[in-house]
Amino acid sequence: MTKTILQFGCGNMGGAMLKGWLAGGFAPEGFTVVDPYLEAAPQGVRLLQTAPEGEGEFDVVLLGFKPQQLPDATAAVRPSVGRQTLLLSILAGVDLATLRSAFPQARAIVRVMPNLAAALGKSPIALVGDADSAARAETDALMAPLGQAEWLSGEDQMDLVTALAGSGPAFVYRVIDALAEGAAALGLPRDQADRLALSMVEGSAMLAAASEHNPGELARRVASPGGVTQVGIDVLDKDARLVSLMTDTLRGARDRSAEMTAQARAKT
Repeated sequence: MTKTILQFGCGNMGGAMLKGWLAGGFAPEGFTVVDPYLEAAPQGVRLLQTAPEGEGEFDVVLLGFKPQQLPDATAAVRPSVGRQTLLLSILAGVDLATLRSAFPQARAIVRVMPNLAAALGKSPIALVGDADSAARAETDALMAPLGQAEWLSGEDQMDLVTALAGSGPAFVYRVIDALAEGAAALGLPRDQADRLALSMVEGSAMLAAASEHNPGELARRVASPGGVTQVGIDVLDKDARLVSLMTDTLRGARDRSAEMTAQARAKT
């Protein structure tokens, strides 16, 4: 795919996407990154401190800065967005209406919610857009090297998916840390507990991804009635406390995303 791709912002998430694209075979010469704080870009990728001037529109423009920077960044981005531009946004909480108001000339606008596993081609990616079938197909091709893309049925789902797929890795990391901390509290050296917990989660995730069964069924199959695993599962399942904890976690993150959406809308 030969595209001119302009990234405004190349922090953790933008950097992970760029890494995933390059690992997936995209030509580095097709990328221009605008980031005043980035010291160096991958070999072959053009790095600018400020927006390009006099170059006209790009095929794809990715908004990868902080959501609260949109009002100040809009004027700098607009010259690069034209009638043939696919505008991608990873700005959490900034809805399509706000983006369309800021960039009315864009051919199509798609909100993208990946996570840092995009660098490995293993990210879940939620998509919702003001886009026709051709723009959707183009977006699918762009997302393919980054992971598993899912189009949402409505933008109202984006706040929840932001909590699940975007913030989810942090929640999983805390679970891994808690497993290791629990093992250490019961007598295992902490560094060894960390290694075992991480290796266990990595292998379990790979097995789950390759299995025909859902995770709930896999847990049932691993446990034997009255066995060691079943006793642990019974603790997790008591009073549905694990499900309640995860529901509360996602609710809090979802509601914060919704607050950010309202705040972004109020500033435009």
